[in-house]
This record gives sequence, C-alpha cells and structure tokens, in this order.
Amino acid sequence: DMKHNKATTRVEHEAEQNERAFQHQDAVFVGRRRQLPSSRGKGLRYFKSVGLGFKTPKAAIDGTYVDKKCPFTGNVSIRGRILTGVVAKMKMQRTIVIRRDYLHYVRKYNRFEKRHKNMSVH
Repeated sequence: DMKHNKATTRVEHEAEQNERAFQHQDAVFVGRRRQLPSSRGKGLRYFKSVGLGFKTPKAAIDGTYVDKKCPFTGNVSIRGRILTGVVAKMKMQRTIVIRRDYLHYVRKYNRFEKRHKNMSVH
C-alpha cells in the first residue's frame, strides 16, 4: 500500500492528470523503481524532432503535458501538406478551428470573390 502511494505521487508531478484515464507517454516506462542519476527531480520525458524546419518547442522538452497526438511528444508523424490559417476558435480540447481565406475566380464577371473554409486542426 505504501509503495503504491509513493509511485502515484511521483508520477503526478511528471504528468498533468486532468482526464479520467491515467495519462502517460507510451515511450516512457512509468513503473520504474529507481530513477536515473541524470533525471533527479524531474521524470523521464520523450520528445523528438519532427523535421521540415520545425523546432521542438521548450514546452515539449521541459513540460509535463501528455498528448498522444502531439507531433513532438506523441505518436503521430507530420505528413501531407502543411496548412496555414488564422485561429478562429479555441474551445475544443487539443483542437482548434482555423479559417483559411482564398480567392475564387468568376469567369463571367472577370473578377475574384472572397471565400473561406473553417478547418478543425490539432
């Protein structure tokens, strides 16, 4: 009982526990009995460089959040096109709505009209 209580408190500072399920990084073994000398005070953390000119943010390296869909700390890869847009809403968890504006050509009037699309991204 005492061992279980110690392990639980140690893991709680490592990851933000704000979901019903226990949050942990898949690449890091949580049940380690003793810590490595280099990682005293802070737990082990998995992060990676995704390439394509994107720098790994400090929050991904030093932070305590757990997100399996994060390209820096999770298990997803960046593939396909890289999209840009303006943030429209930030009400969902780990997902935002962006607005992409573009011009559509109308041949009859020989002019462009403004259009937009909203996309959910994370």
